[in-house]
Amino acid sequence: MSKKLEITLTRSVIGGTDVQRKTVEALGLKKIRQSVVREDTPAVRGMVNRVSHLLTVKEV
Repeated sequence: MSKKLEITLTRSVIGGTDVQRKTVEALGLKKIRQSVVREDTPAVRGMVNRVSHLLTVKEV
């Protein structure tokens, strides 16, 4: 069974760089406190690491 990550946007992207905004959008997040469930892949981990200061992540 593959692992999944529940990713929640906890801080605003206002004041962030364009790359950070696009990364959050690529994860599927648009509003603060919105959560999405994604597969635990190296690509998703890389995106989470890039904007980790804006997110909370837990394994599902």
